[in-house]
Amino acid sequence: MTSPSSPALPASSLNAARRRRELAELADGTEADVLVVGLGATGAGAALDAASRGLTVAAVDAHDLAFGTSRWSSKLIHGGLRYLATGQLDVAHESAVERGVLMERTAPHLVRAQPFVLPLTPLVGRGQAALAWAGFRAGDLLRASARTSRATLPAPRVLSAVEARHMAPALRATGLRGGLLSWDGQLTDDARLVTAIARTAAAHGARVLTRVRALALSGSGALVRDETTGEELRIRARTVINAAGVWAGGLVDDIRLRPSRGTHLVLRSDDLGGLAAGMHIPIPGERNRFVLVLPQGDGRVYVGLTDEPVEGSVPDVPEVPETDIGFLLDVLGSALDVTVGRDDVVGAFAGLRPLLDTDGGPGRTADISRRHAVLTSPEGVVTVVGGKLTTYRRMAQDAVDAAVLARGLRCGPCRTTAVPLVGADRPRALAQLDAPRRLVRRYGSEAPAVHALGLEDPSLARPVIPGHPVTGAELVWAVRHEGALDASDLLDRRTRIGLVTDDRHAAQDAARDALARSS
Repeated sequence: MTSPSSPALPASSLNAARRRRELAELADGTEADVLVVGLGATGAGAALDAASRGLTVAAVDAHDLAFGTSRWSSKLIHGGLRYLATGQLDVAHESAVERGVLMERTAPHLVRAQPFVLPLTPLVGRGQAALAWAGFRAGDLLRASARTSRATLPAPRVLSAVEARHMAPALRATGLRGGLLSWDGQLTDDARLVTAIARTAAAHGARVLTRVRALALSGSGALVRDETTGEELRIRARTVINAAGVWAGGLVDDIRLRPSRGTHLVLRSDDLGGLAAGMHIPIPGERNRFVLVLPQGDGRVYVGLTDEPVEGSVPDVPEVPETDIGFLLDVLGSALDVTVGRDDVVGAFAGLRPLLDTDGGPGRTADISRRHAVLTSPEGVVTVVGGKLTTYRRMAQDAVDAAVLARGLRCGPCRTTAVPLVGADRPRALAQLDAPRRLVRRYGSEAPAVHALGLEDPSLARPVIPGHPVTGAELVWAVRHEGALDASDLLDRRTRIGLVTDDRHAAQDAARDALARSS
């Protein structure tokens, strides 16, 4: 068996041995051009951006890849329709452009076109339906302006009631006038996107280090602590980028955030009758807000999301209040013919959006702009906040541009619109891979290598738990190549088994076995 530290491993492979080696190099005084703090989508994106420009990079996170907000999203790559409706034309166009970059160039293996049905129920007036249809048509114009092909994202259209129920059988037939069909980008998994970004950065030479907590930042580096040993060390860097998301204000003074909680429920697919599409269910009393019903292809459906302000300290893992669960179930019940009760909710998760507080007012967080901001402190630390998962690449570009300018670093221009992430390939090439389609959707061109682990050892080819498709081979791959250091990394981020508590408990032995095989 090839050991995790073998030199034959790809340059993109992250594992415990590489972490120890690279952390020791930094402890010995090796200086990086750029230190990135935070390894969510934006921080990992900044590490990739800087490394692909030819800069030396160290990137650290107190926990794991995608530990924070980046694993709690709706798993959607939005085209900016909501921002168009509120007059934020620049944000809408930026979202559409970045969606096209992901779907057609950098991550076609992880982002696919997802159809959505907006059911025209008796609660959706004809005026609201006309407004929604106009919005979908405008969204299609955004697609065209972003130069995303029609083959990637089909045109919206009006559905009959029969067609709407064919795509979403759980819809209530009584009073249903039809539906509006639209398309957007859906991620296989947001945490897998972050893992791919981080590994691509590593392939370009970045030192990607999890379980390294930043204690204090300055313009020339950071005091950090290795959370696996408790040892403190100083990382030297010519410039520092603070991409810690909702925790960014704790590292740099005068960064004022208003976190907003977005909650999702986890349901079993069978409870909703086998959805062929996602759904937009209008929230009563709101013109441009919807509850999303998102089939995941793994026997689960996510239902979200809320937009509620959060006061007080920021927790590592946000709790889901019962009020959020009740709200989502109520909206879901307004359109469905099946009864989905509290006992049908097998899991729930919440993420905190790091929204920049620009006025300090008491208004709704739902009304705060999703524009991102890049701020440089008097000490020269560059902080990037706001934004959203879809635009992580542009946020990273702007942060690195600011860091390069602040310190006069010599490097090439941004290249990340054309840098494919680990596993990316042309759709035709992906379709011809000799591996199960589910693995191709999660690992892209690496799927045959993951599949081969199960062929070499049939015990790894079996699902980890009944009713969930993840295999032991995927857990072993995550330890050897994706930087997973413990069972939580495996079950909560490299896979999403842990979203359902009972499933998480059932998979513990398999996680321990994968870690032991790769030690």
